[in-house]
Amino acid sequence: MMVSRLLFLSLVLLLVGCGTADQVKRYDIIIRNGTVYDGLGNPGVKADVAIIDDRIAAVGDLSAAEAEQVIDVAGKAVAPGFINVFSWSVLSLKDHPAALADLKQGVTTQIFGEGVSGGPLSDEMKAAGGMLAAEATWSTWGEHMEYVEGQGVAPNIAGFVGATTVRVHELGDGYVQPDEVQLGRMQDLVAQAMQEGALGVSTALIYPPGNAATTEELIALSETAASYGGIYTSHMRNEGLGVFEAVDEVIRIAREAGIPAEIYHLKIGHREAWSGVGALIEKIEQARAEGLELSADVYPYIAGGTGLEVLFPPWVKEDGNLAEKFADPEIRQRVRVDMLTPSQDWDNFYLGTGPENVVITGFSNPELAELVGQSLADIAEARGKDPIETAFDLMVEDGGRPMAMFFAQSEEVLRKFMSKPWVSFCSDAPALDIEDSSRAGGMHPRAYGSFARVLGHYARDEKVLALPEAIRKLTSQAATVYNLGDRGSLQPGYFADMVVFDPNRIMDNATFENPWRFASGVEHVWVNGTGVIDNGDDTGKRPGIFIRGPGYKVNGASR
Repeated sequence: MMVSRLLFLSLVLLLVGCGTADQVKRYDIIIRNGTVYDGLGNPGVKADVAIIDDRIAAVGDLSAAEAEQVIDVAGKAVAPGFINVFSWSVLSLKDHPAALADLKQGVTTQIFGEGVSGGPLSDEMKAAGGMLAAEATWSTWGEHMEYVEGQGVAPNIAGFVGATTVRVHELGDGYVQPDEVQLGRMQDLVAQAMQEGALGVSTALIYPPGNAATTEELIALSETAASYGGIYTSHMRNEGLGVFEAVDEVIRIAREAGIPAEIYHLKIGHREAWSGVGALIEKIEQARAEGLELSADVYPYIAGGTGLEVLFPPWVKEDGNLAEKFADPEIRQRVRVDMLTPSQDWDNFYLGTGPENVVITGFSNPELAELVGQSLADIAEARGKDPIETAFDLMVEDGGRPMAMFFAQSEEVLRKFMSKPWVSFCSDAPALDIEDSSRAGGMHPRAYGSFARVLGHYARDEKVLALPEAIRKLTSQAATVYNLGDRGSLQPGYFADMVVFDPNRIMDNATFENPWRFASGVEHVWVNGTGVIDNGDDTGKRPGIFIRGPGYKVNGASR
């Protein structure tokens, strides 16, 4: 008996000793001597961070520890990887799998979805092609996300099922309303996507045919998403004179569906409405005080970017090709009257922005390329026509979807939104792998500079928000709102999505004149414990994974 007890004690001591030795030497990576920001809003502290496999193993004084790789980052900031809460890299990752424009800013997770998504796709949708259906080898929402992941991508990906995509699946492109059976099938599609890992349901309510959806339809889809723990996100129906009513709709959907809600790229995009920013913030904060989980995001620029067709009232976009419609003088006259009439019923970009502040960024027709970078007012003057007539002509001559930037926002309003604790950040843009500092136009600088601009220009230089708070918004707030699990904070056991940057040097280099320029100041980035940026350079590794939402089911078990 005594021998057995002595043997047992010896084995215990041996195992303890081996465990201690292993603990000292088993770290894969140690990042030493950085100023660590935990992502929760706390001030930075000098500490070390250790990684094992894809997880953070330890944070603190690890001076006695060893690792296969040790990186000294004295004088640099160490933070959780940043989360782009609304990205269009779903369109670009196939050809740009590193997403370097974002990766070089420390973005480790891309979230997709604004009304449209890669699934569900019907056979008719595949045959018609379109934004995400062309050459599709998948049918469901989850199959599309697995397809993107399977290509090999540097950042993590997550996303929403688009309410417009679900609508087109069941109703086609027409401006029709679903009957009870059709709405039930739409809810079933949302349920399937939620089980496949969607974070929730998203809308884009200024674009056809998504803008045909009633509030009641959106409540029904949101109820289904809510039953799986999802959230509702929205490009609202109006960001101009009707922005208050649009926020009311988001609040109603959140309240009646019992679902958290996020307002995409919150803005006031009409000059006459800028003065209402205080009342708009008060409306949102009152809803939050009542217990609604309501939040928002912004991109840190005063110009938005979208298709030139937003200048025109919704009715003319309901069906058919605008290039064909604007060949009709009677339709032009009806549209002109609406464009010159102030209204809260639709988001009138023409009056809200002014033709001098609408800058053309791209055409489908290469013969029009010389006009890129010019304002609608300048093009009109050069042609000897008025701006509205010129807008009609450009639609006809292009035959596709001319793109433009709309300088309709206020720097003061942007800063007020940005400073609110419930506002996070997005790019609302694709993330590309190319840089061309000589290239002018054709891209919004937000695609290359949004996150560096927050940390450099607005936090460091302008003091609009403190650095720990800026990092919190980019990390734990986004992870919490979007149900991303063990991400967004530097804590042992969390996924090792991390960024090292120089807080004195981080800055956006992209401008409206020269937007194709990577940001600077980010030195190292890890995604799931794998280095993807090393001393500012792409390592060529693609460790990104598909992050599934809370409704994900595998053989009946949630994630």
